[in-house]
Amino acid sequence: MTSTSRTRLAVVLAGAMLLAAEAATAVARPAGPSAADQLRRNTEAIHALGVSGVQARVVAPDGRQSVATSGTADLRTGRPVSSDGYFRMASTAKTLVATVVLQLEAEGRLSLDDTVDHWLPAVVRGNGNDGSRITIRQLLQHTSGIHNFLPGYTSAEEYYQQRHDVYSPEQLVTRAMAHAPDFPPGEGWAYSNPGYVLLGMIIQRATGHPAHREIEDRVLRPLGLDQTRWTGTSSALPRPHAEAYQLFGPGSLVDVTDQVAVDHETSFATTTRDENRLLRALLAGRLLPPRQLAEMKQTVPVSADVQQWWPGGRYGLGLVERPLSCGGTYWSHEGGDGGYVTLNGVTDDGRRSAVVSMSEARGDTPEHILDQENAASTLIDDALCAGGRGTS
Repeated sequence: MTSTSRTRLAVVLAGAMLLAAEAATAVARPAGPSAADQLRRNTEAIHALGVSGVQARVVAPDGRQSVATSGTADLRTGRPVSSDGYFRMASTAKTLVATVVLQLEAEGRLSLDDTVDHWLPAVVRGNGNDGSRITIRQLLQHTSGIHNFLPGYTSAEEYYQQRHDVYSPEQLVTRAMAHAPDFPPGEGWAYSNPGYVLLGMIIQRATGHPAHREIEDRVLRPLGLDQTRWTGTSSALPRPHAEAYQLFGPGSLVDVTDQVAVDHETSFATTTRDENRLLRALLAGRLLPPRQLAEMKQTVPVSADVQQWWPGGRYGLGLVERPLSCGGTYWSHEGGDGGYVTLNGVTDDGRRSAVVSMSEARGDTPEHILDQENAASTLIDDALCAGGRGTS
């Protein structure tokens, strides 16, 4: 049996165990009323900020689930928010990309110390960018220095003009190369979406398959995540889903549901059920061998500006480590794209997890952005601390 086959067989067996465990607890009584009431209060607090729709799901160590919704899925009709509604996964997919890269390392098909040039010769060039000095590990950890530049919109007018634009990965990288690096490789930390576009290209070069296909074959199917679907260049989402809204300024709330993801090669729609399953399986060691999971959890501090959103936050390889108010830390990777903003978290042992998805991004002022982030972070913290002291 090849190393690839062994890896996939192990993930398939782990997925079967996960599904069996969930089935065994499916008829258990709901989580305790205090935890459920707190979840409901926290979702309502997010809605009270002006966020149109909120859905949240918490999974306890014994598999019992609590769900809560608040607000509306459609401001025109007043349709209620579904607790099983789809949303754009956005940057949470970076965890999927990192998982596949680490699986490939475990199989001996690449090394985290490989340079970008080793896999993509002459792609990272110009304006001080040098792919011969940047490693795969630095791309994963956002320490490459590659400037964070992707096409996007800052107004309703730009949204309507650009929402169906389609870019190849090569075009996205070329746009980033028009900017000088933020710092020399390995000498700082700055969130870099183009770095993960490059990782998707490396996955394809190493396997011969697009990154989304490797994610489907190695993670989604083995774990039974049938509510996580690659959207590609489609501007639509599976149903049910809440309409996604973006607040650009006073009197400028726009339904931005209809749009193509900029990095469509690794764009997925998902649900709170699947995102909880993914995080629990990953941290429980069901997707990666112990050495690779330990590599994933080797962290560095995030930059001072990002500390506003992730106080005390540290970044590993496609995972964020954040402190818990009850002691210890948890692991997460939030995502925000096209009006959908999602925060999540899982304890270090993978036994307790929480996901909250919001279908409105209040991006008109820094204060609104931070208030929304803080309210969602409070929901995650309260959910993970509901069982007592966190993990260390």
